Amino acid sequence: MDKKRENSDRRKFLKLGLIAGGAAIAGAVIKNNLSGKELKEEAGKKIKVLTAEGKLLEIDSSQVYRHHAEDLLTEHEVREGIEGRKFVMVIDLARCANLRKCIEGCQTCHHKQPPVEWIKVKEMQESEATSPYWMPQPCFHCDNPPCTKVCPVDATFKRQDGIVMIDDERCIGCRFCMAACPYNARLFNWGDHWGETPDMSLNIHYDHNPERGYPAKTGTVQKCDFCPDMSRKGELPDCVTYCPNGVIYFGDANEDVVSNGDETVRLSELLSKKGGYRYLEELGTEPRVYYLPPTNRMFSFEEDNEIHNAQE
Repeated sequence: MDKKRENSDRRKFLKLGLIAGGAAIAGAVIKNNLSGKELKEEAGKKIKVLTAEGKLLEIDSSQVYRHHAEDLLTEHEVREGIEGRKFVMVIDLARCANLRKCIEGCQTCHHKQPPVEWIKVKEMQESEATSPYWMPQPCFHCDNPPCTKVCPVDATFKRQDGIVMIDDERCIGCRFCMAACPYNARLFNWGDHWGETPDMSLNIHYDHNPERGYPAKTGTVQKCDFCPDMSRKGELPDCVTYCPNGVIYFGDANEDVVSNGDETVRLSELLSKKGGYRYLEELGTEPRVYYLPPTNRMFSFEEDNEIHNAQE
């Protein structure tokens, strides 16, 4: 099975995961899944598009792909979130070998390239007497987020489905949210299409939608967004499906179900049996990302480095 097919099969957590958790899938999710496919327009019609370099080109409409499900979303729907959901992530530190596939998946999904990394993999060590380990760190989508409280224009906001998002149509680039975030989870778009995949705007037309995070606007803040556009289609984020070790679980706390693409488990049991915790929870931010401690590790730290070096 090739990588593309494997990732596609592993993505469908809302269809398979929630059924395993004893829940039926809401009709809205099915509807959006059906209408969320990229639909190609008929050939022959010429349309004008604006490239990333600011040039106006006339191309055949057959070269333009539109995401119709996203076009139908109102600002209210984007800011309220997906009804009935409460998204959550669990990261198993015992499985991480610093392959950086989660970063690769995130960059592919959001059309980013180095130096932009919405997920950081950090080397951590509790003390000199303990072994180091790798710690993937996305945005934590806190239930008590300090970033949203300091934004003067309500550009960054908390949705009822647990996701903290940024509306770059409103963002004025003041970077107060970056200063307020205790996890250093946000990046600033410095312009000149910083970190964007260079040729995307030549054959794909995207209307503005904060749920997608692309195309990015110069002078605004960006970060991990929990991929709500994929959740609307019943799919796992690419950071989950790209990881060959099943490090990242993603799912719905309301249904008590999370999946890493291979395993679908109850969130409460996973956290209880494996000693789940939240990073810097004493800050009172109430993160929606949980960690499982690096016990019974799949690899030693030395093996991790050998695997990482072999990937480069």
